[in-house]
Amino acid sequence: MILLIDTTNEGIGKKIASELVNSSRGKSYEYIDASNMNISHCVGCNFCWLKTPGQCVIKDEYEPLLKKMSKADQVWLISDTKFGFVSYKAKNIVDRVMPIVTMNLHMVGNQMRHITRYDKNPNWGVIYSGDGDKDYLSWWCERVAINFGSKSLGVFSEKEYKEAISCM
Repeated sequence: MILLIDTTNEGIGKKIASELVNSSRGKSYEYIDASNMNISHCVGCNFCWLKTPGQCVIKDEYEPLLKKMSKADQVWLISDTKFGFVSYKAKNIVDRVMPIVTMNLHMVGNQMRHITRYDKNPNWGVIYSGDGDKDYLSWWCERVAINFGSKSLGVFSEKEYKEAISCM
């Protein structure tokens, strides 16, 4: 399943979702408008690792989103950009994904990485609007994917959304 998480005020993801419906690729997808969802920032309490493994203790609208992300094959974060980077809401969503990994570490190549909690983790992609720093966003998306034991699907501006769809 492809999960489109739209944090933009313009609802850019709706256009992408309608294009997915019209494509004959046969993959299932879900579109979530997260622009008005109450999603707090991670407070670094480590409860998701120690006291409530796999669950965040912050009670807001994020928990159902986390469950959907843990079952998805691909997660596409659709975000406005501020200062060249994703919006605070998009960053909160990524920061709160920590329950899908454990606090235990192991070496992957020459880098230390968290051991994943589940057998399957979603691949990550970013579609951004505004003046995003594509090189930095690409590096960041790659790092996010590596941290969660998956692959980066790439970073695309909203003008390149058809290229992103071809990666889905």
